[in-house]
Amino acid sequence: MPDLTAVREIGDRLRAQIHRVVIGQDDAVNLLLTALLSEGHVLLEGVPGTAKTLLARAFANSLSLDFRRIQFTPDLMPGDVLGTNLFNFRTSEFVLTKGPVFTDILLADEINRTPPKTQAALLQAMQERSVTLGGTNHDLGRGFMVVATQNPIEQEGTFPLPEAQLDRFMFKVRVPYPTRDQEREMVALHGHRTSMPRLTEFGLEPVADLERLLGAREAVAEIRLSEEVSDYIVDLVRATREDPSLVFGASPRAINMLAVASRALAALSGRDFVIPDDVKGLAAPLLRHRLVLAPGAELEGLSSDAVLARIIEGVPAPR
Repeated sequence: MPDLTAVREIGDRLRAQIHRVVIGQDDAVNLLLTALLSEGHVLLEGVPGTAKTLLARAFANSLSLDFRRIQFTPDLMPGDVLGTNLFNFRTSEFVLTKGPVFTDILLADEINRTPPKTQAALLQAMQERSVTLGGTNHDLGRGFMVVATQNPIEQEGTFPLPEAQLDRFMFKVRVPYPTRDQEREMVALHGHRTSMPRLTEFGLEPVADLERLLGAREAVAEIRLSEEVSDYIVDLVRATREDPSLVFGASPRAINMLAVASRALAALSGRDFVIPDDVKGLAAPLLRHRLVLAPGAELEGLSSDAVLARIIEGVPAPR
Protein backbone atom coordinates (compact mmCIF):
# COMPACT_ATOMS: atom_id res chain seq x y z
CA MET A 1 0.00 0.00 0.00
CA PRO A 2 1.48 3.41 -0.97
CA ASP A 3 2.24 5.92 1.77
CA LEU A 4 -0.11 8.81 1.00
CA THR A 5 0.98 11.01 3.92
CA ALA A 6 3.20 13.23 1.76
CA VAL A 7 0.53 13.51 -0.94
CA ARG A 8 -2.15 14.66 1.49
CA GLU A 9 0.24 17.04 3.23
CA ILE A 10 1.34 18.66 -0.03
CA GLY A 11 -2.30 19.02 -1.08
CA ASP A 12 -3.54 20.50 2.20
CA ARG A 13 -0.63 22.92 2.61
CA LEU A 14 -0.70 24.04 -1.02
CA ARG A 15 -4.43 24.80 -0.83
CA ALA A 16 -3.89 26.79 2.37
CA GLN A 17 -1.06 28.83 0.81
CA ILE A 18 -3.03 29.66 -2.34
CA HIS A 19 -6.13 30.66 -0.40
CA ARG A 20 -4.12 33.26 1.46
CA VAL A 21 -4.18 35.18 -1.82
CA VAL A 22 -7.02 33.81 -3.98
CA ILE A 23 -10.59 33.75 -2.71
CA GLY A 24 -12.67 30.78 -3.92
CA GLN A 25 -11.82 28.97 -7.19
CA ASP A 26 -11.62 25.67 -5.27
CA ASP A 27 -12.17 23.56 -8.40
CA ALA A 28 -9.31 25.27 -10.23
CA VAL A 29 -6.98 24.85 -7.24
CA ASN A 30 -7.81 21.14 -6.93
CA LEU A 31 -7.25 20.57 -10.65
CA LEU A 32 -3.89 22.36 -10.50
CA LEU A 33 -2.92 20.05 -7.64
CA THR A 34 -4.10 16.97 -9.53
CA ALA A 35 -2.11 18.00 -12.61
CA LEU A 36 0.99 18.70 -10.51
CA LEU A 37 0.91 15.16 -9.13
CA SER A 38 0.18 13.73 -12.60
CA GLU A 39 2.91 15.57 -14.54
CA GLY A 40 0.17 17.36 -16.46
CA HIS A 41 -0.29 20.88 -17.85
CA VAL A 42 -3.27 23.15 -17.18
CA LEU A 43 -5.11 25.72 -19.27
CA LEU A 44 -7.12 28.27 -17.25
CA GLU A 45 -9.88 29.99 -19.22
CA GLY A 46 -11.96 32.92 -18.00
CA VAL A 47 -12.82 36.52 -18.70
CA PRO A 48 -10.30 39.18 -17.64
CA GLY A 49 -10.23 39.93 -13.93
CA THR A 50 -11.13 36.47 -12.59
CA ALA A 51 -7.69 35.98 -10.95
CA LYS A 52 -6.30 33.47 -13.46
CA THR A 53 -2.81 34.97 -13.44
CA LEU A 54 -2.88 35.56 -9.68
CA LEU A 55 -3.89 31.94 -9.12
CA ALA A 56 -1.06 30.65 -11.31
CA ARG A 57 1.50 32.89 -9.59
CA ALA A 58 0.33 31.92 -6.09
CA PHE A 59 0.48 28.25 -7.10
CA ALA A 60 4.04 28.58 -8.40
CA ASN A 61 5.22 30.63 -5.43
CA SER A 62 3.97 27.92 -3.07
CA LEU A 63 6.52 25.44 -4.46
CA SER A 64 10.32 25.33 -4.20
CA LEU A 65 10.60 25.21 -7.98
CA ASP A 66 11.93 27.64 -10.57
CA PHE A 67 9.22 29.87 -12.03
CA ARG A 68 9.16 32.04 -15.13
CA ARG A 69 6.41 33.90 -16.93
CA ILE A 70 5.87 34.69 -20.60
CA GLN A 71 3.36 37.37 -21.57
CA PHE A 72 2.07 36.12 -24.92
CA THR A 73 1.52 38.91 -27.47
CA PRO A 74 0.82 38.99 -31.24
CA ASP A 75 4.47 39.83 -32.03
CA LEU A 76 6.02 37.11 -29.84
CA MET A 77 8.34 34.81 -31.80
CA PRO A 78 9.24 31.13 -31.13
CA GLY A 79 12.79 32.18 -30.26
CA ASP A 80 11.42 34.43 -27.51
CA VAL A 81 10.00 31.30 -25.88
CA LEU A 82 12.65 28.66 -26.54
CA GLY A 83 15.84 30.69 -26.91
CA THR A 84 18.34 30.64 -29.75
CA ASN A 85 21.94 29.94 -30.71
CA LEU A 86 23.85 33.21 -31.11
CA PHE A 87 27.21 33.50 -32.83
CA ASN A 88 30.03 34.76 -30.61
CA PHE A 89 32.45 36.62 -32.87
CA ARG A 90 35.15 36.59 -30.20
CA THR A 91 35.25 32.79 -29.91
CA SER A 92 33.83 32.04 -33.39
CA GLU A 93 31.34 29.67 -31.76
CA PHE A 94 27.59 29.53 -31.38
CA VAL A 95 26.40 30.05 -27.79
CA LEU A 96 23.01 28.89 -26.57
CA THR A 97 20.87 31.62 -25.05
CA LYS A 98 18.13 29.80 -23.18
CA GLY A 99 14.60 31.15 -23.31
CA PRO A 100 12.09 31.31 -20.45
CA VAL A 101 10.87 27.78 -21.24
CA PHE A 102 13.93 26.52 -19.33
CA THR A 103 12.25 26.48 -15.94
CA ASP A 104 10.07 24.26 -13.75
CA ILE A 105 6.74 26.11 -13.63
CA LEU A 106 6.07 28.16 -16.77
CA LEU A 107 3.20 30.65 -16.75
CA ALA A 108 2.09 31.15 -20.35
CA ASP A 109 -0.06 34.20 -19.77
CA GLU A 110 -2.83 34.90 -22.32
CA ILE A 111 -1.50 32.14 -24.57
CA ASN A 112 -4.18 32.72 -27.19
CA ARG A 113 -3.00 36.29 -27.81
CA THR A 114 -0.13 34.97 -29.95
CA PRO A 115 -0.36 33.33 -33.41
CA PRO A 116 -0.32 29.50 -33.76
CA LYS A 117 3.30 29.51 -34.99
CA THR A 118 4.50 30.73 -31.60
CA GLN A 119 2.00 28.61 -29.67
CA ALA A 120 3.45 25.57 -31.44
CA ALA A 121 6.87 26.34 -29.96
CA LEU A 122 5.62 24.68 -26.77
CA LEU A 123 4.50 21.41 -28.39
CA GLN A 124 7.71 19.44 -27.89
CA ALA A 125 8.34 20.99 -24.48
CA MET A 126 4.91 19.99 -23.17
CA GLN A 127 4.96 16.46 -24.55
CA GLU A 128 8.61 15.44 -24.14
CA ARG A 129 9.81 17.92 -21.50
CA SER A 130 12.68 18.83 -23.79
CA VAL A 131 13.36 21.24 -26.64
CA THR A 132 15.55 20.95 -29.73
CA LEU A 133 17.67 23.95 -30.62
CA GLY A 134 20.27 23.89 -33.39
CA GLY A 135 19.88 20.13 -33.73
CA THR A 136 20.67 19.52 -30.04
CA ASN A 137 18.11 18.20 -27.57
CA HIS A 138 17.92 19.99 -24.22
CA ASP A 139 16.13 18.40 -21.24
CA LEU A 140 13.74 20.55 -19.21
CA GLY A 141 13.54 18.24 -16.19
CA ARG A 142 10.82 16.33 -14.34
CA GLY A 143 9.48 19.45 -12.67
CA PHE A 144 8.47 21.15 -15.93
CA MET A 145 4.81 22.18 -15.98
CA VAL A 146 2.93 24.72 -18.09
CA VAL A 147 0.12 26.72 -16.52
CA ALA A 148 -1.47 28.76 -19.31
CA THR A 149 -4.21 31.35 -19.15
CA GLN A 150 -6.51 32.49 -21.92
CA ASN A 151 -9.53 34.68 -22.45
CA PRO A 152 -12.62 33.14 -24.06
CA ILE A 153 -12.15 32.77 -27.79
CA GLU A 154 -15.02 35.18 -28.45
CA GLN A 155 -12.84 38.01 -27.13
CA GLU A 156 -11.28 40.22 -29.83
CA GLY A 157 -7.59 39.83 -30.63
CA THR A 158 -7.32 36.12 -29.80
CA PHE A 159 -6.20 33.12 -31.85
CA PRO A 160 -7.68 29.62 -31.38
CA LEU A 161 -5.20 27.10 -30.01
CA PRO A 162 -4.48 24.28 -32.52
CA GLU A 163 -5.93 20.88 -31.64
CA ALA A 164 -2.42 19.43 -31.20
CA GLN A 165 -1.65 22.16 -28.66
CA LEU A 166 -4.90 21.66 -26.76
CA ASP A 167 -4.33 17.90 -26.59
CA ARG A 168 -1.12 18.48 -24.60
CA PHE A 169 -3.06 20.12 -21.77
CA MET A 170 -4.33 17.67 -19.17
CA PHE A 171 -7.12 20.02 -18.07
CA LYS A 172 -8.97 22.98 -19.47
CA VAL A 173 -10.36 24.70 -16.39
CA ARG A 174 -13.22 27.18 -16.60
CA VAL A 175 -12.55 30.01 -14.14
CA PRO A 176 -15.98 31.50 -13.32
CA TYR A 177 -16.97 34.73 -11.63
CA PRO A 178 -16.83 34.45 -7.84
CA THR A 179 -19.99 34.30 -5.76
CA ARG A 180 -21.27 37.43 -4.01
CA ASP A 181 -19.88 36.30 -0.64
CA GLN A 182 -16.50 35.57 -2.22
CA GLU A 183 -16.42 39.00 -3.84
CA ARG A 184 -17.14 40.57 -0.44
CA GLU A 185 -14.14 38.65 0.93
CA MET A 186 -12.07 39.92 -1.99
CA VAL A 187 -12.94 43.50 -1.11
CA ALA A 188 -11.79 42.91 2.47
CA LEU A 189 -8.53 41.32 1.33
CA HIS A 190 -7.63 43.29 -1.80
CA GLY A 191 -9.97 46.31 -1.75
CA HIS A 192 -7.23 48.76 -0.81
CA ARG A 193 -5.33 48.32 -4.11
CA THR A 194 -6.03 48.34 -7.85
CA SER A 195 -2.78 46.73 -9.00
CA MET A 196 -1.83 43.04 -8.89
CA PRO A 197 -1.09 42.08 -5.25
CA ARG A 198 2.57 41.54 -4.35
CA LEU A 199 2.80 37.94 -3.20
CA THR A 200 5.56 38.85 -0.75
CA GLU A 201 2.92 40.63 1.32
CA PHE A 202 1.13 37.35 2.04
CA GLY A 203 4.07 35.39 3.43
CA LEU A 204 3.69 32.44 1.09
CA GLU A 205 5.92 29.56 2.10
CA PRO A 206 7.05 26.80 -0.32
CA VAL A 207 5.45 23.51 0.70
CA ALA A 208 7.46 21.08 -1.46
CA ASP A 209 10.65 20.87 -3.46
CA LEU A 210 11.23 18.70 -6.53
CA GLU A 211 12.50 15.71 -4.54
CA ARG A 212 9.40 15.67 -2.33
CA LEU A 213 7.16 16.17 -5.33
CA LEU A 214 8.73 13.22 -7.18
CA GLY A 215 8.21 11.06 -4.10
CA ALA A 216 4.54 12.02 -4.03
CA ARG A 217 4.22 11.15 -7.73
CA GLU A 218 5.71 7.72 -7.07
CA ALA A 219 3.03 7.14 -4.43
CA VAL A 220 0.33 8.24 -6.90
CA ALA A 221 1.64 5.75 -9.49
CA GLU A 222 1.00 2.92 -7.00
CA ILE A 223 -2.70 3.75 -6.56
CA ARG A 224 -4.80 0.75 -7.57
CA LEU A 225 -6.87 1.01 -10.75
CA SER A 226 -9.21 -1.96 -11.05
CA GLU A 227 -9.96 -3.60 -14.36
CA GLU A 228 -13.58 -2.42 -14.14
CA VAL A 229 -12.61 1.23 -13.62
CA SER A 230 -9.96 0.94 -16.34
CA ASP A 231 -12.61 -0.33 -18.76
CA TYR A 232 -14.88 2.53 -17.70
CA ILE A 233 -12.18 5.07 -18.61
CA VAL A 234 -11.67 3.45 -22.02
CA ASP A 235 -15.39 3.27 -22.74
CA LEU A 236 -15.93 6.89 -21.69
CA VAL A 237 -13.23 8.22 -24.00
CA ARG A 238 -14.21 5.97 -26.91
CA ALA A 239 -17.82 7.16 -26.58
CA THR A 240 -16.70 10.68 -27.51
CA ARG A 241 -15.57 9.35 -30.90
CA GLU A 242 -18.95 7.77 -31.62
CA ASP A 243 -21.30 10.62 -30.69
CA PRO A 244 -23.02 12.11 -33.79
CA SER A 245 -22.77 15.62 -32.32
CA LEU A 246 -18.98 15.49 -32.51
CA VAL A 247 -16.66 15.55 -35.52
CA PHE A 248 -13.69 14.49 -33.42
CA GLY A 249 -13.55 12.85 -30.03
CA ALA A 250 -10.75 12.47 -27.51
CA SER A 251 -7.43 10.90 -28.48
CA PRO A 252 -5.83 7.79 -26.94
CA ARG A 253 -3.59 10.19 -24.97
CA ALA A 254 -6.73 11.24 -23.08
CA ILE A 255 -7.20 7.66 -21.80
CA ASN A 256 -3.79 7.61 -20.17
CA MET A 257 -4.21 11.13 -18.81
CA LEU A 258 -7.60 10.29 -17.30
CA ALA A 259 -6.17 7.17 -15.63
CA VAL A 260 -3.19 9.04 -14.14
CA ALA A 261 -5.29 12.01 -13.02
CA SER A 262 -7.85 9.70 -11.39
CA ARG A 263 -5.04 8.08 -9.42
CA ALA A 264 -3.85 11.51 -8.26
CA LEU A 265 -7.36 12.57 -7.23
CA ALA A 266 -7.81 9.33 -5.28
CA ALA A 267 -4.49 9.92 -3.48
CA LEU A 268 -5.45 13.50 -2.60
CA SER A 269 -8.67 12.07 -1.15
CA GLY A 270 -6.67 9.66 1.01
CA ARG A 271 -7.58 6.50 -0.90
CA ASP A 272 -5.18 3.94 -2.37
CA PHE A 273 -7.69 2.96 -5.08
CA VAL A 274 -9.64 4.76 -7.80
CA ILE A 275 -13.44 4.86 -7.73
CA PRO A 276 -15.76 5.74 -10.66
CA ASP A 277 -16.57 9.12 -9.07
CA ASP A 278 -12.89 10.08 -9.43
CA VAL A 279 -13.17 9.48 -13.16
CA LYS A 280 -16.52 11.27 -13.46
CA GLY A 281 -15.25 14.29 -11.53
CA LEU A 282 -12.31 14.74 -13.90
CA ALA A 283 -13.98 13.83 -17.20
CA ALA A 284 -15.29 17.30 -18.11
CA PRO A 285 -12.10 19.36 -17.53
CA LEU A 286 -9.96 16.61 -19.07
CA LEU A 287 -12.05 15.99 -22.19
CA ARG A 288 -13.86 19.25 -23.05
CA HIS A 289 -10.98 20.78 -25.03
CA ARG A 290 -10.38 17.60 -27.06
CA LEU A 291 -13.84 17.57 -28.65
CA VAL A 292 -14.82 19.24 -31.94
CA LEU A 293 -18.54 19.91 -32.37
CA ALA A 294 -20.30 18.98 -35.61
CA PRO A 295 -21.73 21.97 -37.52
CA GLY A 296 -25.27 20.73 -36.88
CA ALA A 297 -24.69 20.62 -33.14
CA GLU A 298 -23.38 24.19 -33.17
CA LEU A 299 -26.47 25.34 -35.07
CA GLU A 300 -28.61 23.68 -32.40
CA GLY A 301 -26.77 25.70 -29.76
CA LEU A 302 -25.09 22.71 -28.15
CA SER A 303 -21.78 23.15 -26.32
CA SER A 304 -19.02 20.61 -25.87
CA ASP A 305 -19.81 20.53 -22.15
CA ALA A 306 -23.46 19.70 -22.86
CA VAL A 307 -22.51 16.86 -25.23
CA LEU A 308 -19.94 15.60 -22.75
CA ALA A 309 -22.47 15.61 -19.91
CA ARG A 310 -24.79 13.49 -22.06
CA ILE A 311 -21.97 11.05 -22.84
CA ILE A 312 -20.96 10.74 -19.18
CA GLU A 313 -24.57 10.08 -18.25
CA GLY A 314 -24.92 7.45 -20.98
CA VAL A 315 -21.82 5.36 -20.25
CA PRO A 316 -22.60 2.99 -17.36
CA ALA A 317 -20.19 3.24 -14.44
CA PRO A 318 -19.06 0.11 -12.57
CA ARG A 319 -20.56 -0.54 -9.16
